[in-house]
Amino acid sequence: MAKRHVVAIWLASLALTPALAEEFPNRPITWVVPFAPGGITDTTSRIVAEEMSKTLGQSVVIDNRAGGGGTVGTEQVARSKPDGYTMIYGTQGTMAANVTLRKNLSYDPLTNFLPVHLVGESPNLFVAYHGAPYNSVPEFIAYAKQNPGKVTFSSSGVGTATHLVAELFKTVAGIEMQHVPYRGSAPALNDMIAGRVDVMFDYPVSVGPHVEAGKLKVLATTAPERLRAFPNVPTMAELGMKDMTTQSWSSIMVPAGTPAAVVDKLAEAAHAALSSERVRTHFEKIGTRPMMLQKAETIPFIEKEIKRWGDVIERAGLEKQ
Repeated sequence: MAKRHVVAIWLASLALTPALAEEFPNRPITWVVPFAPGGITDTTSRIVAEEMSKTLGQSVVIDNRAGGGGTVGTEQVARSKPDGYTMIYGTQGTMAANVTLRKNLSYDPLTNFLPVHLVGESPNLFVAYHGAPYNSVPEFIAYAKQNPGKVTFSSSGVGTATHLVAELFKTVAGIEMQHVPYRGSAPALNDMIAGRVDVMFDYPVSVGPHVEAGKLKVLATTAPERLRAFPNVPTMAELGMKDMTTQSWSSIMVPAGTPAAVVDKLAEAAHAALSSERVRTHFEKIGTRPMMLQKAETIPFIEKEIKRWGDVIERAGLEKQ
């Protein structure tokens, strides 16, 4: 990533502070979520948008534009007018992994966009079909080694966090698993519950109810420490796999060239939203931690994530989409 290019974009935006920025916003803002309604990205964005609206004095409207593992909506926003009225919900997949995974990606996360604010990070739970013959990660690894190539894992789509965390696990554990991608978390979980797929990494808010109902069993979490909602579930680090400590993240970004004063107002509204009791209570309930980095200070974080997941993709030998 050419840091000089990124800095140049920020310097250019500093020069663009017309009256438009001073009166911003004077109409509703569209926040594009490049995934289908109903998932964690949708529910998280909606509550943050409602709180941002209070600070901005204008509605922040969620626009779900699913497709291409998040690339469709993200590409559309990259081409949008850089006036602050169109934002994108960026994720680990769209703003990091896709740089390596997508061969015809038409945008660069840090040259076609300006980061406004990170939103939150969520760990995954490693879950298994309730009737599976293993009840712990060591037992599962032993089973996978005894049945090479026969074990399957589902995900919410190629290149999504739930896919790449499983690819990382394959490398760390030294096992083989067959990937079964779905168009979203819900159908993947349905097939897990029916016993058509063996294991999956997914968010606590998605799998929690099924675990409580006895339809799935949870073997571990990728969180840095045990989750309050699952105190008896060990972390991957506790099991000797420190490289499996990973959390999926989200962000608010706008097209490059958006005036700095506009970015500042959006960042202030996002910061206030993430600091609110309502958002923090909701995030705690779904196992998400607010991330308070904003604007240019998020660039090193995103650059590091691009490298990390690029390395995972290369080691896994994943074919570019």
